[in-house]
Amino acid sequence: MTMHFAELCAHALALLPVAAVFLLAGVVKGVVGLGLPTISMALLALFMPPAQAAALLVVPSLVTNLWQLRPWPTLTPLLRRLAPMQVGVAAGTLAGGWAFGAPAGALAMLGLGLALVAYALWALAGARWVVAPRQQRWLGPLLGALTGLVTAATGVFVLPAVPYLQGLGLQRDELIQAMGISFTVSTVALGLALLLNGHYPGTAAGASLLMLLPALAGMALGQVLRHRLSPELFRRCFMGSLMLLGLHMVVREVLAR
Repeated sequence: MTMHFAELCAHALALLPVAAVFLLAGVVKGVVGLGLPTISMALLALFMPPAQAAALLVVPSLVTNLWQLRPWPTLTPLLRRLAPMQVGVAAGTLAGGWAFGAPAGALAMLGLGLALVAYALWALAGARWVVAPRQQRWLGPLLGALTGLVTAATGVFVLPAVPYLQGLGLQRDELIQAMGISFTVSTVALGLALLLNGHYPGTAAGASLLMLLPALAGMALGQVLRHRLSPELFRRCFMGSLMLLGLHMVVREVLAR
């Protein structure tokens, strides 16, 4: 009995840093509307294999993104507009999972670091990409597939999906909802790819479900902070930290070769 209790305590202590990561990632998503998978993968990959981090991400990411799909009355027309892109996201993620396997090893860490740096630089630059209506028919599926490949390789599904969505000229609420659609499809496709690769066992599902609690708590805190802090200042500090973290990962992997 004593040994069993000690094992439970040790397991709980081991989960504390993981829960802290999801709490922080939830705060970021609550303040700026995105970033939960990005910050989670970046920090978790520092002390666990990328495939394990991606498996833990599935449930918190899925539930928080489903919450972001509201308001429901506007969901259907926006979903019709973005359907070709989402088909590309799903196909690219599954194809990437088949070709690359689960995110793992130095290549995934290097790719994740480069993705973080690119994402941070793009966000800090404040550049706007305007997508013409005539381009959306072919560009949406293409960039969706590319987003899926990045998702399969790194576990991060922000690039190039978010810059493309921002270039569609959507209103603020439409953009948040559109990101919720894309992130939800990416999460489901990533979970399926991990399942097909045998990297999503029942234990990972249970731990991922447990991490939903700190993620939701972080989102609630972030929504409170959104009304007290300058979102722009927070965004700049966050993106700067993300870029430094990405650079650290890239330099570490390059020097290790």
